[in-house]
Amino acid sequence: MKLSLAIVALALTVPTVAFAQDSTAVSSSGQYPNTFSSGSANVSPFTNKSKRFNDWAISIGAGVPLMQSADLTSIKNGNGNNLFGYSAYVSIDKAITHAFGLNLQYDRGETRQGFFNTKDAAPANASVTQQVGARTQYDAISLLGDINFSNLLRRVDNHSPFRWALHGYAGVGVLSYRAYQKDEMGQRMVTEVKPFELGSMFAQAGAGLKFKVNRRLDIEGRVMYVVTGDDEFDGGGAKYSAINQREEQVSDNFVNATLGISLKLGKHESHLMWHDPLQEIYYKLDVLANKNQDIEVCKKGDLDNDGVCDDWDRQLDTPAGARVDGAGVALDTDLDGVIDLYDKCVTVPGPVENQGCPTTPVGLVDEKETKLEGIEFDLNSDRILPSNTPILNNAVNYINSSNGTYTVIGATDTRASEAYNQRLSERRANNVKDYLIKNGVQSGKLDAIGRGKKDLKYPECDPATKCPEWKNRANRRVYFEAK
Repeated sequence: MKLSLAIVALALTVPTVAFAQDSTAVSSSGQYPNTFSSGSANVSPFTNKSKRFNDWAISIGAGVPLMQSADLTSIKNGNGNNLFGYSAYVSIDKAITHAFGLNLQYDRGETRQGFFNTKDAAPANASVTQQVGARTQYDAISLLGDINFSNLLRRVDNHSPFRWALHGYAGVGVLSYRAYQKDEMGQRMVTEVKPFELGSMFAQAGAGLKFKVNRRLDIEGRVMYVVTGDDEFDGGGAKYSAINQREEQVSDNFVNATLGISLKLGKHESHLMWHDPLQEIYYKLDVLANKNQDIEVCKKGDLDNDGVCDDWDRQLDTPAGARVDGAGVALDTDLDGVIDLYDKCVTVPGPVENQGCPTTPVGLVDEKETKLEGIEFDLNSDRILPSNTPILNNAVNYINSSNGTYTVIGATDTRASEAYNQRLSERRANNVKDYLIKNGVQSGKLDAIGRGKKDLKYPECDPATKCPEWKNRANRRVYFEAK
């Protein structure tokens, strides 16, 4: 039982590790908005000055503990007088959100259990008949999670004043105690457990009903169920004593009913646990609905005159005359780094130094290579693109009109592993071969192989980051080789 409580405590205290993908362009400065903010212009750091609600409180209370599940109990169910102890607690409460908080709580008390009150005289032969009396003095420190169910589950159409709140509590901590047993020979301490040891861990859970008296004070009735994790807590003696063998349970547990008050600290008018965010939203919606506001479109103007307002223009210095997309960025149809305004070959990729045109003629010199080159693929894809269909149809005519046989060769760029690229290049070659056969080429004239990333049209693109995308795309190809 103690090991189980230790595992629960470890699970509650060790945070979950979150994994995130790296970004190549991250702005994490203290200025807002940045990469990690919501993108809204109304973003600022969360500091004590920006808080609108109090979130600290001190709570105290007192009550009655009753041994419920033990070899010696407090409740007799008509078979004797019930035995009542006392308990008290003090806690420091921190509200994390309007629906969840953490409480660091200290408990002190004494349970009374057995067949008679230890303040009374013991009956004759109490030890022989095992009808002993017992009491246990305990001290405990625990960390409790506090769920505000009333705030969490409040109906969206409930606009009534928020004065009552149902809270749920659960947590673990350390427990020290001194258990006393009394028979006809007198009263003596039978068990003592020191705090802050593995064997002293315990758990408790329960519920409380709070009433908001004013902005500073709450009253709460609370019922907690305490799991001690120890079969000797009730004063029955050693673990395998005759008294402790009466029941099968290995943990003496008790119910603790208390009445307490909470003093809410802080300079604000309201405490976070009593704030209903939905009501604030409704109020703001009502204000907006009744407010006449002239909306100014394109408040910052359009300084580069590209037809996209500067409020959402991602390129504020677009050259005059350039066509732009919806975000105000100049178009670059062939993605070669030269915008269409300055690109002399708009649909064919080429280096900046050559005004966006290839440094070698488009297509190769002889007729055979002209008909059988230029079949390119999207990244990580073996799908034949519509733009390749005219080239493949020319290849069908050329191969059928020739007497030779050909090898269909697939290749990739240098992204991904060698084994993956080898399989991808084979799929590309086989897809092209299948297309040609379906469109009339004799199967005996073709075979297909893949060379992965070992057959680059532009060998300087290893790794791929060293080249513009148009070169990497050219490396993702299928071409033909005469046998």
